Amino acid sequence: MPRILTGITPSGTLHIGNYFGAMRPAIELQAGGDAYYFIADYHSMTVITDPVERRAFTLGIALDWLACGLDPAKAVFWRQSDVHEVCELTWLLGSLTPMGLLERAHSYKDKTAKGVSPNFGLFAYPVLMAADILLFDTDVVPVGRDQKQHLEMTRDIAIKFNQAYGETLVVPEERIAGAVAGILGLDGQKMSKSYGNTIEIFGDEKTLRKKIMGIVMDSRTPQEPKPDADQNLALQLLGLFAPKDVAADFEHRLRAGGLGYGDLKKALFEHYWSFFAPYRARRAELAANPDYVEQVLRDGALRARAVTEKTMARARKACGLR
Repeated sequence: MPRILTGITPSGTLHIGNYFGAMRPAIELQAGGDAYYFIADYHSMTVITDPVERRAFTLGIALDWLACGLDPAKAVFWRQSDVHEVCELTWLLGSLTPMGLLERAHSYKDKTAKGVSPNFGLFAYPVLMAADILLFDTDVVPVGRDQKQHLEMTRDIAIKFNQAYGETLVVPEERIAGAVAGILGLDGQKMSKSYGNTIEIFGDEKTLRKKIMGIVMDSRTPQEPKPDADQNLALQLLGLFAPKDVAADFEHRLRAGGLGYGDLKKALFEHYWSFFAPYRARRAELAANPDYVEQVLRDGALRARAVTEKTMARARKACGLR
């Protein structure tokens, strides 16, 4: 049975890119593997310095994952900061990680180019991510396409450690979520909290309707045929939520002419809102019982540490620290 691991950073409100790119694939995999899923609150420290905000985002992510189908009976679910071995392994790995490898990280270059302070945490992010993965002898890591390079770096770091100290760490494989690996945001760029172009999984109905109805279309009239209909952003998003035959019908009508962009965006909102309706109901139940959510995370941390303590004992011995 393969061991599967993934994490998500509590740096904002989760959106449909998070859901289709990471959450849904991970939740589907929990039934067929040894699943470990965590809230990466250490990672959030590179961008958030308000402790109240961090706690709120961490709770929100716990609610979101549990509401969307994560089952604590099938998957281990915990807060990263409750598993202290991750910091120790980060140092062991970082002591071998070449500067050049970190300097090539797309995420670091992209964020600093957009004005994010180039601090040590941001620069060393791939090493902490590698420790998250390698601590659990992970076989498979479901990732969005934007995390592909970081997973490749994890593999490089694990191989370098094994070359230096002997076969100690499992070298993981990636699993990218196929056709939905890259979800476009409301402005046509990759959907990202940092770009402010997201459609949240959960949120206020009026606000979300306004966001979707505000998607900018071209100036063609409803009567004009749209032979490039498959490039239409609203239609692409509709395909995530509507049944295939419904999405195909909208594409046909857009190509043929006669379908207004306003009607297309209304259909997108209705299918999106209906898609997440059962998850909204479950989230409301969980939010009313925060003690249960906290207990799930504490139990998950205990189960996680039963694994990480063994990995660290092996790594310390290999390095000559014991």
